[in-house]
Amino acid sequence: MTGPKLNERSFVAGERTGTKASVRGSRMSASKARVVLNLIRGRDVVMADQVLQFTEREAARVIRKVLASAVANAVNNDGLEAETLYVKACYADEGPTLRRFKPRAKGRATRINKRTCHITIVLGVIDAELLTVVQARRERAVSGRRATRGGGVADRRARVQASRTKRTDGGDDAAENTSTESTTVEEVTLEETSMENTTIEATAVETTSVENAAPEAEETN
Repeated sequence: MTGPKLNERSFVAGERTGTKASVRGSRMSASKARVVLNLIRGRDVVMADQVLQFTEREAARVIRKVLASAVANAVNNDGLEAETLYVKACYADEGPTLRRFKPRAKGRATRINKRTCHITIVLGVIDAELLTVVQARRERAVSGRRATRGGGVADRRARVQASRTKRTDGGDDAAENTSTESTTVEEVTLEETSMENTTIEATAVETTSVENAAPEAEETN
């Protein structure tokens, strides 16, 4: 390919657009690397590194190393500050394909293509206005994390204390309910006993009256 690459944002041949780092002959296809590169294009290096750290792809591990190399080049060679850099351009070109063969039936063979790619990351300096916005966003994120951590601990302690208090109050209520239930059972038992005694006494009175009435009837006869 002749001429400048447009994804470097360079439109003049031989012009240097930013600090560059690349890896050549990485053992993966360019299409797999481009999926991850699309996640960090245009982001500041801090956010890009966080995105790559939590991306569950093998390409993210390689691209994160390339990003760290580009940041080191910018800091050591160009004297720039890492916090002022962003991913200006990133792309993956196809590299040489390794051809392997697998034996098949009837003496035939199937070709296996093992793709490689060249990954390049170009870093630039963020504009002053945009840098202010990015720094404010980082400060909000850091303060939010600190507040969340502190609030989380305080909330957790409050929940534990409330749970313990509730459990204690619930135990006292349960004891009161148990004592009330036992009192009710005892009262019902006493009432049933008194009713049984009353029934027995009434039966005894009826039996006595019948026995007394029988001799009187015989004397009358």
